[in-house]
Amino acid sequence: MVSEEVGDKYFCILVDEARDISKREQMAIILRFVNNHGILTERFFSIKSVSDTTSMNLKNEISNVLVHHDLHVKKIRVQGYDGASNMRGAWNGLQALFLKDCPYAYYVHCFAHRLQLTLVSAAKGVNVIWKLFSHLDNIVNIVISSTKRIPELHIAQRNEIEYMLSIGECDSGSVLGDHSPNGRAKAEVREIYRNMASFEFVFILNLMHKIIRTSYTLCQIFQRKSQDILTAITFVTTTKTCLQEFRECGWNEFLQEVKVFCSRNEIDMLDLDCLYKIGRSCRQTTIEHHYHIDVFNAAIYFILMELNTRFNEPSVELLSLSTTLDHKNSFDSFNIDDICKLATKFYPGDFIDQEIVALEYELIYYKLDVMQNLKVSILVELCQQLIENGQSNVYVMLIRLIHLVLTLHVSTTTTERAFSAMKHVKTALRNKMEDDFLVDCLTLYIERGLAKHIDVNSIIDEFYALKSRMTQFR
Repeated sequence: MVSEEVGDKYFCILVDEARDISKREQMAIILRFVNNHGILTERFFSIKSVSDTTSMNLKNEISNVLVHHDLHVKKIRVQGYDGASNMRGAWNGLQALFLKDCPYAYYVHCFAHRLQLTLVSAAKGVNVIWKLFSHLDNIVNIVISSTKRIPELHIAQRNEIEYMLSIGECDSGSVLGDHSPNGRAKAEVREIYRNMASFEFVFILNLMHKIIRTSYTLCQIFQRKSQDILTAITFVTTTKTCLQEFRECGWNEFLQEVKVFCSRNEIDMLDLDCLYKIGRSCRQTTIEHHYHIDVFNAAIYFILMELNTRFNEPSVELLSLSTTLDHKNSFDSFNIDDICKLATKFYPGDFIDQEIVALEYELIYYKLDVMQNLKVSILVELCQQLIENGQSNVYVMLIRLIHLVLTLHVSTTTTERAFSAMKHVKTALRNKMEDDFLVDCLTLYIERGLAKHIDVNSIIDEFYALKSRMTQFR
């Protein structure tokens, strides 16, 4: 059982809510903690049906589940929810209500959600990029609106791949046929194709592909299970560095890639030396200058600005001080005073004055000992190795602090995986089954550690067995 693994340890609660196929609100609860072997773990805990999604009701439901499994709210050290007002509200949100009962249950907004909001805000900040996504919506709608266009698109793609394999180059492929029943739809198809075949569309499409590809690794890092926050912060910094280098040094190479793309796909290139009038003003510049400064530089600038705003960890003192435990680069950031400050300021309920003194002495010996003997790359591995080597009995206060820092989560994607598992079971066909029974069965099934290998028939068998037992009890 998950509650037995957690025991009296500190833990983080990750909570998300979503509607199932029956349009009922379901709340998934995940617990994040460090187990007895020093392994950072995120485990499914419960799914609850909730009719009322107000912050107070959600708080009561979560508290009841924890109490039922002998877990104490006072042991919560981190809360992880999405950005909805009922969850993250500073005054009446769920996180604020838990902070009244447990003042050290710090709220961390899901990093994956932050990155998504970063890309959306940046797209809105540059008008031509926002127009691109509007065009993409129209393209998708046109294709899926006709049952004949989808297979025709597949045929065009297959022909293009075969051609590429035969000559080693790209071909423009086949243009979608027009199976629209009226003239208006034909005009829409022509307009969409005209936009797709424009230099501006190609330029923005390639630029966004480059930016999203650069941030893809960061996105994957955020969605890994049991990711520690120090590693995530490091990758945020690396991503910002890559984007800044692309902005400063990547223009010529990128422009050449766009030119090659246009040539291969028979897209008319603009004369980049021609004058370009900016908006309603009288200011004129060249077309190349416009795409370089007003589009290329501006798009990357907005991305960097949003990343700095949404991932401004130096302004979040808790996370900033946590990085002092990072042992990369020969403990360059290791600072005994900052580590003690982390314990005294943010976890005063977990360290009495005598323990802070003990922590300081442990850190002096630890720095010399660990630098010479431990070979690990991330904080999670350090925690495991200290326990495996029996050194957790020496660095008692330090291990306690490391456990607290490791509960700081990166994302709430584990809750979304729980909802994915729910979709395997709660299909429209099975929706006639009583919801409460079905949720209980799913909860039992996932608690047994079988969620990674969902077997719908086994869950249904569990459902009928549980239902039969309850009927006999009645």
